[in-house]
Amino acid sequence: MIIRVILTVIFIGLMIFVGFYSRKQARSVDGFVLGGRAVGPWLTAFAFGTSYFSAVVFVGYAGQFGWKYGISSSWIGIGNAVIGSLLAWIVLGRRTKLMTQHIESRTMPDFFGTRFNSQQLRVIASVIAFVFLIPYTAGVYKGISTLFEMGFGVPYEYCVIFMAVFTAIYVILGGYKATAMNDFIQGIIMLFGIVTVIFAVLNSKGGLTNAMVEMAKIPSDTNPGENGQLATIFGPDPWNLLGVVILTSLGTWGLPQMVGKFYSITDEKAIRRGTIISTFFALVVAGGCYFLGGFGRLFPTPETLPNGKLDFDAIVPSMLATLPDFIIALVVLLVLSASMSTLASLVLTSSSTMTLDLIYRDKKSAPGEVQEGSIDDEVSEKIERRKVVVMRVLIMFFIALSLMIALNPPTFIAQLMGISWGALAGAFLAPFMLGLYWRGVTTASVWACFIWGVGLTVVNMLIGNPINPINCGAIAMVGGFPIVWIVSLLTPKLPRTLVDNIFECYK
Repeated sequence: MIIRVILTVIFIGLMIFVGFYSRKQARSVDGFVLGGRAVGPWLTAFAFGTSYFSAVVFVGYAGQFGWKYGISSSWIGIGNAVIGSLLAWIVLGRRTKLMTQHIESRTMPDFFGTRFNSQQLRVIASVIAFVFLIPYTAGVYKGISTLFEMGFGVPYEYCVIFMAVFTAIYVILGGYKATAMNDFIQGIIMLFGIVTVIFAVLNSKGGLTNAMVEMAKIPSDTNPGENGQLATIFGPDPWNLLGVVILTSLGTWGLPQMVGKFYSITDEKAIRRGTIISTFFALVVAGGCYFLGGFGRLFPTPETLPNGKLDFDAIVPSMLATLPDFIIALVVLLVLSASMSTLASLVLTSSSTMTLDLIYRDKKSAPGEVQEGSIDDEVSEKIERRKVVVMRVLIMFFIALSLMIALNPPTFIAQLMGISWGALAGAFLAPFMLGLYWRGVTTASVWACFIWGVGLTVVNMLIGNPINPINCGAIAMVGGFPIVWIVSLLTPKLPRTLVDNIFECYK
């Protein structure tokens, strides 16, 4: 316990120090939200990866899907690395950086408002982002607090409150730059931690070969009469496994807190380096988490919930409870690192979106037009400082809402994330990606995709989730593309001059 407490205190002190160190760069809106658009490849790549993977993955997803699919759940981590990181950087990185800088966009809702010439789109997108980031944040709180309770014996409620307060301190102090610097430190801990934990867990079961042999003796829930499927390449249920791969991999392409990392990177060379770094990080961390979770059935089965269902969120903590104290301390730091980075990214994204796209909606000129009636520098600086203050207040408000859900979570971590990612990426992914490449995307098609993504997720939830929230999220994401394409062909196009000015950035 002493080792765990000492390491955790050092970690927390370091995070807060970085917050204080970065506070001078968080006085303007660009500094607070984007780090001045001058964040290098290493910090950006680690910020992308650590925002991607949190306690949701390590505790919730790795436990639940490792239990269901066995060793084949490793495909989720591979998909996260190839689709969620490598292809995301290749397809979105350069174009997002250039277009958002050209149209002076600071947030994803701001992008929709300017790219598609509709302030109403900007407002609705900001509301969607704020509302559906809350369940994801609550899922992260639940994941880290569940593991903290195992590692320190502190009641779950106290853990959740502590996480909320700690996150608020260093994000409010230093904004995006503090978050990115802390993400780098946390990323190093995650890389080292996941490799160490995998070796420790497998060693406790006699090594990889013996663990695989033992897994082959266990029947799956899908096919109770057959043994061995949990130790096969594609597992007992490959189609549902594919749905998880799509949700957790393609989802990053349409999430505001993930895409925002491309806004802040320095230049195109940094994007190329960041692509390699981010992919390697995802392969080790996500691949390692799901591979580890695949052996969950070799450990004591967690207790069932009052409704008789297995507590999936307790599977990974039960796997780790018997490990040596130093390893448990490392696991706590690993999950704390992953969760703090994701929480910081989520609260910063939500507060900046509400401030810049709902409360202070600047009337912007289209690219190529001259802004009339500009204000002097002193007044502009006061307005900038006021916006930063409002963002800091909204950070506390957003954390409080998420905290209320985390203290009384309605479902498993994986389902909370499925609802959040399904609505957000279902609404945003197709119009954002196609808007970077295709001049023919219309404003009406973006509205149609917003209604599709949010509508499908909410209706499915209200009628009792007849479609698994994970699969529903995957359907929402993929279905957005034909909707945007068809509606764009049938509805009026944007003015050609406006579109030409926007795409001028790629020449």
